[in-house]
Amino acid sequence: MFYRTDAPHGLPHNPFNSLVVPRPIGWISSLDADGNANIAPYSFFNAVSYTPPQVMFSSGPSLPGREGGPTKDSVANIRATGEFVVNLATWDLREKMNATSAAAPAAVDEFALAGLTKSKAELVAPPRVAESPVHLECRYLQSVTLKAWEGHAPNVVTIGEVIGIHIADAVLTDGMVDMEKLRPVGRLGYFNYCPVTDVFAMPTPRWP
Repeated sequence: MFYRTDAPHGLPHNPFNSLVVPRPIGWISSLDADGNANIAPYSFFNAVSYTPPQVMFSSGPSLPGREGGPTKDSVANIRATGEFVVNLATWDLREKMNATSAAAPAAVDEFALAGLTKSKAELVAPPRVAESPVHLECRYLQSVTLKAWEGHAPNVVTIGEVIGIHIADAVLTDGMVDMEKLRPVGRLGYFNYCPVTDVFAMPTPRWP
């Protein structure tokens, strides 16, 4: 089939999110200006630079009429405080990660809602998820407001510089991150996810 993205596709659900897969999950913890913690998962997330290391996540608008305003809490918090933490979502934490995706009011502490333990970061104020084996401590760099169709609110891309990294020793083998121990989960389309369970190596060829 072929369809124009600005015209009806005739399928039960939009297939776009099922085609750009699997997507890593940015499980973002932040603090508001009053020091209240928030954590939420974003599947429009990735690493975008190596020197210095930078990550980005894209957030849509908050649900209409939701307490707290039209901007997602993560975006508003990061703009206000300039800091956030990316916590790795793993197979063992999949249910807790999903629990934090609820559109809860801004005053709700999603750490408590999901039964997560807060752990102090080294370089930033927002807490880490103690149960997660990997954390990226980030300093906010910039926001980019994306194009939106008429009648739709835009997504906002938030970019941060990774200034500190935590890796649990339990997921290292011979000094390298062991994906089979880590077992991160990725987002597919609809309500589907996948764990990283099979890993293969394929070295980049050298030009003669």
